[in-house]
Amino acid sequence: MDKTNQNKFVGAFGALFDFQDVAREIVSFMNADPNRKYKVIIGTDSLLYDKTKADFVTAIVVHRIGNGGRYFWRKIDLEDFHTLRDRITREVMMSLDASKEMLTLLKKSEAPDFGFEIHVDVGEKGETKVLIQELLGMIRANNFEARTKPESYAASSVADRHVS
Repeated sequence: MDKTNQNKFVGAFGALFDFQDVAREIVSFMNADPNRKYKVIIGTDSLLYDKTKADFVTAIVVHRIGNGGRYFWRKIDLEDFHTLRDRITREVMMSLDASKEMLTLLKKSEAPDFGFEIHVDVGEKGETKVLIQELLGMIRANNFEARTKPESYAASSVADRHVS
C-alpha cells in the first residue's frame, strides 16, 4: 500500500475504507443477522524488513460466532526500531489507538451487542514471553480484553497474512 493510503483499511475485494466506513460495514454485517453473537477484534503484527524499519499491519475483524466473519487491514511502514520490545510495544499501541477509535464509532451506531478484544502477537514460547505481562497491563489499563497466542488470531493469523 502506498504512503498516501496508510490511514485507509483494505476490505475483502481491495476497496479502501476509513474508520467510519469500516464501522458502517461492521454494523451492516452484524445487523444482517442480529440474533447471532459477535466479537469485534483488533490486532497488529509487524515484520522487520531492514535493520530498523518495519511494516505494521493492523487488522479489524468482525466475527459472527460460529458463522464466519469479515476483516479489514491497513499497513504502515515505520522506522527507528532497535529492539524487539520497541516493535512489539508499537504493535500494541497501534492496536489500542485503533480500538479506541473503532469502539467510539461502534458505540454511536445501531449495532447489536458485541464483544470486543485486542489480540497481541506474543505467547508463552519464544522471545516475546517476557513482554506478556507488561503488554497485557497496557491493554487492561485501557479497559480492553486481551488475548495472546494461541488465541490471538487477529494479530498472529489475519494481520500476519499481510505483512511483507
